[in-house]
Amino acid sequence: MAADLSVKFTGLEFENPFLLASAPPTESESNILRAFDAGWGGVVTKTIGLHPVINVKGPKTKFNRTSVDSPRISSRRRPDSVLHSSWNWELISDKALDWWLPRIERIKKAHPSKMLIASIMAGSESETELEHWRTLAKACQEKGADGLELNFSCPHMDRDDMGSNVGKNQALCRQVTTVVKEVAKVPVWVKLTPSTTEIIYEARGAFEGGADAITSSNTFPSLMTIDPDSLEFEMQVDGYTSQGGLGGPAILPQSLAKMSQLCQAFPDRAFSGIGGISDFTHALNYFMLGCGTVQVCTAAMLDHAVGPNVVKALKEGMGQFLEKHADKGWKTLEDFRGCRRDRIVPQSRIKRPESKEYHGGHEAEGYAEPDPE
Repeated sequence: MAADLSVKFTGLEFENPFLLASAPPTESESNILRAFDAGWGGVVTKTIGLHPVINVKGPKTKFNRTSVDSPRISSRRRPDSVLHSSWNWELISDKALDWWLPRIERIKKAHPSKMLIASIMAGSESETELEHWRTLAKACQEKGADGLELNFSCPHMDRDDMGSNVGKNQALCRQVTTVVKEVAKVPVWVKLTPSTTEIIYEARGAFEGGADAITSSNTFPSLMTIDPDSLEFEMQVDGYTSQGGLGGPAILPQSLAKMSQLCQAFPDRAFSGIGGISDFTHALNYFMLGCGTVQVCTAAMLDHAVGPNVVKALKEGMGQFLEKHADKGWKTLEDFRGCRRDRIVPQSRIKRPESKEYHGGHEAEGYAEPDPE
């Protein structure tokens, strides 16, 4: 009997919990259709804005590699090198809303049982900009989008009132989410930036605004390295570079740390995990922290753009996992979701060799006595 991989997440029925994330692989109708044919349970579109954007000249994405023989991290292809991370400075979709709407409608007609989530973004500095959020939300859901993902996380937008600049501001997270929820008839997910001191503050703002789920994490702000031979940045235009987003295997531990904070702070809320996932063992981390779905980007980009082999391996891995642990009564994701969340504790709760000798950083030999004054 085949394992039951289906999940119900924010009221939506997914045939499996594996989604293709909002990124270059989901920037076209043909790619999204291929992704659904390949077996992904859901797809989040490339972020849609009201107006088209203009991206940088030249390549927008590169893949960093390292190897056993050399610790150097570089996008240069080398024998026996392995993937370290992806790096991009690509903005949101360069196609306008009017381009996307008929395509959303056609995709849903072709795959009515698949879940299509529309990623959207606008500004936040004025009522006119907030109205753009309403326009985007209403238009996408009217054409059949099953849900909306609000992009509060893009790390390299030009404007101060967009992308991760919203995701770093609890009040803006609350305000924009509230604005979208006023018109939304479908679930609303909020995708947060990891580039914040305490991500639970921004998540609280989003939940107070009515968010049905949080997606975390988007890529981490970063710079490409300098080539030691040319002395130029490995990603540059006319000699100049800028910060971009780091993704792929390198960010898995960091993304898990952010997700653990979220799942512990809001144990009864819904989360979609993203960052560094290429096989089921990676996805399992997110599920055991409490996520109901996961999203994949880098691994899919390196696998025929939309990851047919990646999603096949993810589904097979989950099926084998459920079969292996059937004796525990685990038949679906819900049976083990969040089962390791409570194992993450403050370091002060980690056992020391002799607890009587642990002073929590105070009054130990070698420390100066406190000043009486």
